[in-house]
Amino acid sequence: MLELFITFAKIGLFTIGGGYAMIPLIKQTVVDEKQWATEEELMDLIAVAQSCPGVFAVNISVFIGYRMKRLPGALMCALGAALPSFFIILAIAMFFSRFRENPVVASIFRGIRPAVAALIATPVFRMARTANINIYNVWIPIVAALGIWLLGFSPVYVILIAALGGYTYGQLIK
Repeated sequence: MLELFITFAKIGLFTIGGGYAMIPLIKQTVVDEKQWATEEELMDLIAVAQSCPGVFAVNISVFIGYRMKRLPGALMCALGAALPSFFIILAIAMFFSRFRENPVVASIFRGIRPAVAALIATPVFRMARTANINIYNVWIPIVAALGIWLLGFSPVYVILIAALGGYTYGQLIK
């Protein structure tokens, strides 16, 4: 149980940029090092975590913890994933108002933004490879992203349409 907590506390402590930025470290730790899940299982967990309410990284940690040690494992992993961020945000909130106008601090945050974008983009491309996105089906995520971004479609509808499309496609193949 302590190993679950410490594992996700390290992941929560050493990733900047939110849940999607945690994906590379989660994959490295959970799939490559600890072998608590396969890459395909992690892809499924990511899909479910995205469609569930709540914090993405905490959702993934709960799924992994529940798989390993049921409810106590889920609680330990959730605490491990959430507590480092909580304490960091608490510390920043206590001091940020004093430093937000500081040109050095403002420059640091402007420099961090592209790095966070890269941290988010990297797992997207890896997930695309794992999900077998190729030249024939690349239009699906592109249309989904454009529908959300340009047309303002709700991600909930995009997920429901994708699920219906996947089910229909699976039935047609049989």
